[in-house]
Amino acid sequence: MNSEMNMGEAMQAFLNKSNRIKKGIQAHQLTEVWETLMGKTVARYTDKLQLVNHTLFISTHVAPLRHELMYQKETILQRVNEILGADTVKEVVIR
Repeated sequence: MNSEMNMGEAMQAFLNKSNRIKKGIQAHQLTEVWETLMGKTVARYTDKLQLVNHTLFISTHVAPLRHELMYQKETILQRVNEILGADTVKEVVIR
């Protein structure tokens, strides 16, 4: 049995053991790709993204955008899980 790992395998093993760090990295990844996922206008008017216990909280002060995001919850859920990994987000809450 080979006891050596490449850097990617070592990082994955570390992240699997350290769930809190993994969630922080996922939240950062989501912030980084939010504009790509949702477009410049949505990203510009999104005040805060927060990932807590498999729930993605999206905050905006723009009422029409909040309303539009409510209709897109399922699409947002699918897109975010494609980026972060299956079943990372189970619920989307718009505030």
